[in-house]
Amino acid sequence: MYVLGIVGPSDSGKTRLVESLAARLAERGRVAAVKRLGESPTIDTAGTDTDRHREAGAATTYGLADGEWFAAGVDRTLAETLDELASSHDYALVEGFADAAIPQVALGGRDHRGETVATAEDADGIDTGAVIEALESTEPYVTLDALVRRAKDSDWADRAGAIATFTGRVRERDGVEDAPTEFLEFETYEGVAERRLATIREELEAREGVYEVLMHHRTGVIESGADIVFVVVLAGHREEAFRTVEDGIDRLKDEVPIFKKEVTADEEFWVHTRV
Repeated sequence: MYVLGIVGPSDSGKTRLVESLAARLAERGRVAAVKRLGESPTIDTAGTDTDRHREAGAATTYGLADGEWFAAGVDRTLAETLDELASSHDYALVEGFADAAIPQVALGGRDHRGETVATAEDADGIDTGAVIEALESTEPYVTLDALVRRAKDSDWADRAGAIATFTGRVRERDGVEDAPTEFLEFETYEGVAERRLATIREELEAREGVYEVLMHHRTGVIESGADIVFVVVLAGHREEAFRTVEDGIDRLKDEVPIFKKEVTADEEFWVHTRV
């Protein structure tokens, strides 16, 4: 799922831009829209903004008020919302989350985290076609659930009796005396990493009884406790599935050029320089 944020002042046309993007993206796939409502939201599930998102083409709409999902009245963060959407949507448009580390369109000079996709004074200055092209060159938002769903939808699923998975996370510390890790940052050789991953997948899928291998390693800044890497194997039996998952993550770590910087409460360093 590709995720795009839109941030800017209240008079910059953020919602209008979400509508325009939702209408065009709906021609390509299933779209979700998520809007930040502020501390005291005054709209409900039939509210004006969510209706506008839906009428423009968004299949699913959410409103979040300081991390709470107003439609259900339960705690719901943006990350949890995106995790839920990733397995069933192709695009998510996120309005008003300047602090989110996602690709962003910035209107009116609004400061933000995440990669800048486009800037303009207001929505009228944005070329939506160019934004969509740039969005689809960014790293997609991938979750374990989304990969498992892809495995289950495989043409080989009727011959498979096992799905095995591995998830790597950001470990906060190795021992009780260690300074806590705040986040990791990953960089790759663009193009080279993708080709190496494709080769590993092809070679693992050539094994007897292994039908599909799905692998994804996130890049950029990943905070303590968050997921980093996934391996999912669809196989005829558990023996092939377990063995292939283990070989998959081992080969990914050994053969794919991914560089890791660790930032702790005390220091920061590139891990490969410590070896």
